[in-house]
Amino acid sequence: MKNYTDFIEALMNAGFSMGGGSADGIYCAIPHGWQETPDSPIQWHTENPETDPWEWRMRVLDERNDIAYAKVFFKKSGYITKEWYPYFLSARRGGASFYDAYEDGKMSHVAKRIYEAVENAETLSVPDIKRIAGFGKDDKSAFDKALTELQMGLFLTMCGRQHNPTNGNWSATVFCTTEHFWGNDVFVEAENISSEIAVEKITSQILHLNPEAVDKKIKKFILG
Repeated sequence: MKNYTDFIEALMNAGFSMGGGSADGIYCAIPHGWQETPDSPIQWHTENPETDPWEWRMRVLDERNDIAYAKVFFKKSGYITKEWYPYFLSARRGGASFYDAYEDGKMSHVAKRIYEAVENAETLSVPDIKRIAGFGKDDKSAFDKALTELQMGLFLTMCGRQHNPTNGNWSATVFCTTEHFWGNDVFVEAENISSEIAVEKITSQILHLNPEAVDKKIKKFILG
């Protein structure tokens, strides 16, 4: 792999990938071992959009409409393509809305505050979520946990970034609901896939990508 184009080709062929450069026992489209290869064209945190994987996560959101990026695997970042998203939706949500999951006790009240703020605004940066939903500095741990919980449940996803004037030159991540990100088609497709078939399909693809993946890891990867 030499650049962003190679990464996109690998990701589209795979359908999903860990996002941080490590396979975590499953699969990563970014070649494992980049850390030990200083002469590799793939180098993190250089801000080169062609060869820096840190830049790729936002390029896919800015330039494409068929790849989602968020904390979706093992509470870590990962990519899922539009082709495979319905299978993960079926496996994790089983047709349930956020409010269904909340009523069933699967989502916290803190998560509900975040979700409602984002849902009402359609897209919202992290600082604005905190402001609108009333989170202060002392709430950081609970906020971060709930935001990850919402991403793992496939209820919220990253949809870009915006300049954050309160934090120097850093950009703030912007979130939206997965329904807003994908539109209706992905969810209609998910409704026609049973959770059992979804798990079976994803498991088969994981073993195709990594024949050494173990059952316990596979199950956690799929179900969150």
